[in-house]
Amino acid sequence: MARENGKQKTARDMILSMGVIILVAGFVYLFIPHDDSPPDVKAVDYRVELLTARRAASYPVAAPEGLSDAWKATSVRFRGDQFDAWHLGFHDPEGEYVAVEQSTQRRPVFLDEATQGARETDRTQEIDGKTWTRYEGGRYDALVLEDTEGSTTVVTGTASFAQLTKMAEALQTK
Repeated sequence: MARENGKQKTARDMILSMGVIILVAGFVYLFIPHDDSPPDVKAVDYRVELLTARRAASYPVAAPEGLSDAWKATSVRFRGDQFDAWHLGFHDPEGEYVAVEQSTQRRPVFLDEATQGARETDRTQEIDGKTWTRYEGGRYDALVLEDTEGSTTVVTGTASFAQLTKMAEALQTK
């Protein structure tokens, strides 16, 4: 009989211990502040990199002008040693990602990397007198402009085609 009493005591102790753990976890969850909101997006200033890229690149480098303050630049880089690759990433007003990519790299290789494997569709759209081709993919969609000055321009990201179009409309080269 002593054996059964010992097993019952062990099971009871285990249940009591679990109850104490659940109470402490509940207390921590309720009374210790936690923030479930998305983190603030840190904006970057891309003016210096843009000026550098425009001086060094073998093609006219594009950047947006006239977008609202709700568009936040989040990443920028120019790699002159890697096909004059220009990248400018944004967080759009809807919380999605939009990037401007330009390069002199071979078009198929560059497009696969810039669009994250999106595929060309038969749909095109006119933006400021230029024909952009739509690409659709699992992760990113894109608008692609094959420039006549030796580079390819891609506006890509997780944003809707409406937002991608807004970015493409805002692009200026100088």
